[in-house]
Amino acid sequence: MMNAIAMEPVTPTENEATLARESSRQLSRYIGDDLTVQIDGVGEVVLPAIAVRLLVRLLTEMADGNVVTLVPIHAELTTQQAADMIGVSRPFLIKQMEEGLIPFRTVGTHRRILFRDLMDYKRRIDALRHEVLDELVAQAQELNMGY
Repeated sequence: MMNAIAMEPVTPTENEATLARESSRQLSRYIGDDLTVQIDGVGEVVLPAIAVRLLVRLLTEMADGNVVTLVPIHAELTTQQAADMIGVSRPFLIKQMEEGLIPFRTVGTHRRILFRDLMDYKRRIDALRHEVLDELVAQAQELNMGY
């Protein structure tokens, strides 16, 4: 079961976005390296390289004023949470689930989707969308449509 705190969206204030922008710039030079951080009264903490990369990404999103949510890969989402995450309507998502395009399980009368299954689906539809767009571009070039 997913921790409710993990799904709570965080919206940065203007001051937080400014601080995040500067922090992101400073930390970006350490992407790919473990990073030792000195904390007053505590001592040193070593962040693994993957955590540094995620932290820089988080700070960059915050600097842009974006709402940020941390979701564990094993998290189970409601249909509304899943639909919101990939930018579709809940009825459309449910149709995709019922057509077998997104695995889910039922808890009582409610459907639950694993975050990793939702992201697999999103990668598949994004790849398909790119293929279709590439085909349209190729057709437009063959027909000398000027774009």
